[in-house]
Amino acid sequence: MKREKIHEIVGSYNREEIRIGVLGSHSALEIGHGAKQEGFEVVVVCQKGREKTYTKHYKNLFDHVMLLDNFVDMIREENQDKLRELNTIFAPNRSFSVYVGYDNIEKKFSVPLLGNRHMLRSEERNAPKNQYYLLKKAGIKVPKIFSSHEEIDRLVIVKVPEKERRIERAFFYASSAEEFEKKAEKRIRKSIIDRKDLEEAIIEEYIVGAKFNANYFWSPITDEIDLLGFDRRIQTNLDGVLDLPADEQLEAGISTQNVEIGHMGATMRESQLEKIFEAGEKFVEVCKKEYPPGIIGLFALQGAMTKSLEFYVFDVSPRIPGCPCVEPTSPYMKYKYGKEVGPGRRVAMEIKQAVEKNKLEMIVT
Repeated sequence: MKREKIHEIVGSYNREEIRIGVLGSHSALEIGHGAKQEGFEVVVVCQKGREKTYTKHYKNLFDHVMLLDNFVDMIREENQDKLRELNTIFAPNRSFSVYVGYDNIEKKFSVPLLGNRHMLRSEERNAPKNQYYLLKKAGIKVPKIFSSHEEIDRLVIVKVPEKERRIERAFFYASSAEEFEKKAEKRIRKSIIDRKDLEEAIIEEYIVGAKFNANYFWSPITDEIDLLGFDRRIQTNLDGVLDLPADEQLEAGISTQNVEIGHMGATMRESQLEKIFEAGEKFVEVCKKEYPPGIIGLFALQGAMTKSLEFYVFDVSPRIPGCPCVEPTSPYMKYKYGKEVGPGRRVAMEIKQAVEKNKLEMIVT
């Protein structure tokens, strides 16, 4: 999808009736709430059987509901026409990437996105110019990647998807080639993972440190980066296993997984914040060169701070992170703007500024 076409579409919009759109999953409530804080109407695209959160329990956040048999149906022309008629600027989340698909988003979905639609695919570790490529180009510290399990000489995390639920993680840990083979075979027998996926898995050095997801927003209008704050993941069944005493963990012999089920807020020691800003700024600059016009809007760098106070990044979210806990638990936006600003509100603030300054074309692709 050429950016010129998107500019033509957004140029035809009624600037007085811009609406913010989102797919009804992952972080739609956060986007809806933030849009309302800044006075926007909200369009939510729901899938039948998964709509009650948006149409019943939190219907106050959503003014227009598009109810479809499947999320991917939003690429049908009649549905795109409806979104454009509503002057929709769509905010992409992880579910949008997964259920609609990168090819459809890049080639068929002609609705303006707040963000860089061509960067969404970089989240996949087997894609060209993926997140590892960008992190290394940016000079950000990353874990060592092993090309074969036979090279394992330290604790690693093996990043492999579940066999049935492709978007979920079935990560496991190993300290040697023998341990890798033993744990992998156990998970294959239990149908947790597939052998073919294992062959394509990323074997990554496990960084021992305090985990932090650093959430950012880059504005092409001001060329400034905001640190929205930090969160940490709550994962099943990993958290359940870790709740057991160590001897019972060993006795249970449960294969742990890293299925994300929630988030909790966190703050970081003030003296280390410059490192976090620096990592975000480096990432923004490399994205301008590798994916012009860059990483527009929200993104996150997931990493760990080691005991030597070095920040390593091992995962990138090149879109809205799923962290609604950031607004009430992180003070960093309050320090800058004098009010609590979460991811959803920051999106709405950018769109409002773009409308007021007649610069919508700068923030969409």
